[in-house]
This record gives sequence, structure tokens and C-alpha cells, in this order.
Amino acid sequence: MSEATPLPFPRHEIRARYTDSTVTVYQAYAPEIGLPAARDGRFPAGWKRDRMTWVKPSFLWMMYRCGWATKPGQEVVLAVEIDRGGFEWALRNACLSSYESGVHADHAAWKRELRRAPARVQWDPERDLWLRPLPHRSLQLGLSGEAVRRYADEWLVSISDVTPRVREVRELVAGGDVEAAATLLPAELPYPGQGNLVHNLVAAPVGG
Repeated sequence: MSEATPLPFPRHEIRARYTDSTVTVYQAYAPEIGLPAARDGRFPAGWKRDRMTWVKPSFLWMMYRCGWATKPGQEVVLAVEIDRGGFEWALRNACLSSYESGVHADHAAWKRELRRAPARVQWDPERDLWLRPLPHRSLQLGLSGEAVRRYADEWLVSISDVTPRVREVRELVAGGDVEAAATLLPAELPYPGQGNLVHNLVAAPVGG
């Protein structure tokens, strides 16, 4: 029997655009939230702090989620630059959003952790430029309670409206110029030290 072809990336790996001090995550909102957020560099009063907010380091997974900024209520795509210390705090205090037998002792233990944790993690298939699923997974990070407050008030560094770039990439892909589209994607690299940050959030070793 021949050996299976290895994946080009570890199955679970955080890939993101980051600097020495910040990491960029993506969110999509209706114009009444997204436009003032980008203009003022902070979330407006209409932004709901009492709801879980999901942030995504993967640009293409965000495109899959918002349909290239065409889905109702997701017409404005924001690149949100946050403090790496805050991002890592969220990961260290996160729980998986669903029960995983290779991670949790039992279902009851997972439920207890879920009630305690201010952040949640789920791993969804990464996407290509046609938004087709890939074999490796992309991190989605859900913030609630204390984590939402810290995200908006302490970790936030900048907010940029990247919707024009989104539309440009979409048009290039639709026109068959995939090489040009790829040059417009943000450079997302394996996040440093993630093996220590998410060791309790995957059932198998991760990259980094």
C-alpha cells in the first residue's frame, strides 16, 4: 500500500497576517456598523457587546463566510488589527465550540469548560480562491463577555475597510485572472508559537 500524500499544511494551523506586535483578523458587517467602524477606528454604539463576535485570521475564509461581501448584513469587510498579546490571551482562555473526544475527558467536562471560557475556537476547512474547501483547517475565534470588552477597548489597534480589495479580487477570479487575484491576497504565515497556544484546542499536534 502506498503512503498517503502529505498535506501541504498541518491539518490545524493558525495562519495570519501579523507584525511583531499585532495580528490582523477579519469581520464583515452591514454598512451601518462597518463604515463608521472603519472611519472612526473603533466600533460604533450600535455594535453589540452582549453577543459573541467571531474573528477570522483567514482572508479567504472570511470571503467564504460573507460571499465576497455580497451577503445581507455582511457588505462591509473589515481588517481589524489587534494586539498580539490580546489575541494570545483569548487563545489561552478558549474552549472548543464543540465536544472533541480527543481533547475533553467527557462531554460534561467540555460543558463545564464551555461555561467558563470567554472565548471559543472552531476549526473549519480553509478555502481557495474559488472558495472551495481545502484539506487543512482555518481558525475561527469567538469572543464573548470579558473577551469582547477587551477586544473592543484594549486590543484594538486599527480598523480598515478592505471591501474595495475584496471586490477587486472577486472580479479577477470571475474573469479567470487567478494569478493577478492571488497577488492581492494578504500574506498569511504560520503564527509563531501556536503549538503552545492551542495545544488544548486540537486532538493532534499543530504547526508553529
